[in-house]
Amino acid sequence: MKFTMATIPPRPLHSPPAGPPAVDEGGSVVAERQALRVQPPRMYQVVMLNDDYTPMEFVVGVLQEFFGKDHETATQIMLHIHLDGRGVCGVYTRDVASTKVEQVLAAAHQAGHPLQAITEPVE
Repeated sequence: MKFTMATIPPRPLHSPPAGPPAVDEGGSVVAERQALRVQPPRMYQVVMLNDDYTPMEFVVGVLQEFFGKDHETATQIMLHIHLDGRGVCGVYTRDVASTKVEQVLAAAHQAGHPLQAITEPVE
């Protein structure tokens, strides 16, 4: 059996409004739009973890290259990571944060450093 656009009923994009449809002055049925409430995407922070082997200069370079930090800001974040054991590099949507972590891990692996980075949901 061959279907054409005329034989396939359209699928609704969302559930129809409750109650009878509105009718305009000419007797035509008017479909009313309902406002959809869309939540903003959940945000995730990229956290770098301290270790005793990765050079500080490498961490600063990673912060500049993958997180767009200037030298001074990258140095401050690196010192925070060094002193507190961890530090937030940036806050992104889940996909972007995961990509940033993958970039950091790949660069660390390629350079032979044990640097670790993780994502955490922002509360």
